[in-house]
Amino acid sequence: MSFELAMLAASCVLCFIHIVLASHSASFQRGYRWTASARDAEVPPLTGMAGRLERALRNFVETFPVFVAAVFLVHAAGHETALSKWGAGLYFSARLVYLPLYAFGVPLLRSLVWNVAFVGIVLLLLASVWPDLPLLGNS
Repeated sequence: MSFELAMLAASCVLCFIHIVLASHSASFQRGYRWTASARDAEVPPLTGMAGRLERALRNFVETFPVFVAAVFLVHAAGHETALSKWGAGLYFSARLVYLPLYAFGVPLLRSLVWNVAFVGIVLLLLASVWPDLPLLGNS
């Protein structure tokens, strides 16, 4: 398995971690009767860490499909290079760090880490169309 696909698999596990943390924190705040209900009634927004975990999950779900597509583009084109490895590694590492930063409400640094994940996706996309880009030892 290529490094990029391994980072994709690790990111899938990270997605499940996001889901479990967000759902359990919502259940702790709203109660397990609400969790087991049809959830038809309107409820106030989650607050504190539960709200932050819900927003972190939503944020992950916004970027994850683009990461998946970028990894598959690189893999299908056979363009696994140092550039794509850096991209996949940056995305996963930044998303891993992003979760606790968001959960504990760390401002600014959280946004900077999000940008690192974004750069990771950009590097993957660049590698998919320009594998010999003279960047990061690819020349």
